[in-house]
Amino acid sequence: MSTTYYSEEHEWITVDGDIGTVGITDYAQEQLGDVVFVDISKVGEDVAKGDDVGVVESVKAASDIYSPVSGTITEANPALDDAPETVNAEAQGGGWMFKITLSDTGELDGLMDADGYKTFAESL
Repeated sequence: MSTTYYSEEHEWITVDGDIGTVGITDYAQEQLGDVVFVDISKVGEDVAKGDDVGVVESVKAASDIYSPVSGTITEANPALDDAPETVNAEAQGGGWMFKITLSDTGELDGLMDADGYKTFAESL
């Protein structure tokens, strides 16, 4: 069974065992506008929670993507190379950005659940 968590940097992570799938939230993609490019630069690398792992660019701005947990980045979403707009259409589905093998599942305790994130986003 998978569980989804949210960071204050507007990333979500859905965890199944020790594998996490990460993307940006619907709120984040709305703030960015039309996404035109996604680059995950750290595939194969070990990263720490909060590390910059790539960038998402839109017609309005470029924004760093941060890892919500520590671990090894195992995959970038290949569909985003040809269709970065998938992030706008399916931010929390087909628009996922990378997968990570978690090195410390205890870090998930510092993230928000869906209700907590909704309250956080509404306060901005």
